[in-house]
Amino acid sequence: MSQNNQNDWEIDQGVAVEESKPELKPPPMYKVVLLNDDYTPMDFVVEVIMKYFGKHQEEAAKIMLQVHYDGKGVCGIYRSEIAETKVVQVNEYSKANQHPLMCMMEEA
Repeated sequence: MSQNNQNDWEIDQGVAVEESKPELKPPPMYKVVLLNDDYTPMDFVVEVIMKYFGKHQEEAAKIMLQVHYDGKGVCGIYRSEIAETKVVQVNEYSKANQHPLMCMMEEA
């Protein structure tokens, strides 16, 4: 080993460098909300909640009543891509069944 290479090796020793890890934030979450209207039957709202949000009958009825009495009801909280998909699915399904039921998302 030459003197030059040995000195380089000695200089590199003794200095510990730890790479910093980037701080990861959890993705923003969004509430998927059903809005009340005066025309959509309550049974249809319960069906939508069960079909698209995986709620059982009793919980779906509770959310439907919240929509009815409070003007809106939260069906679930999801990452943005999932929330957007559920909003589109519910709005398209409602329209296809000739109901004005609207779904939207808002930041949680």
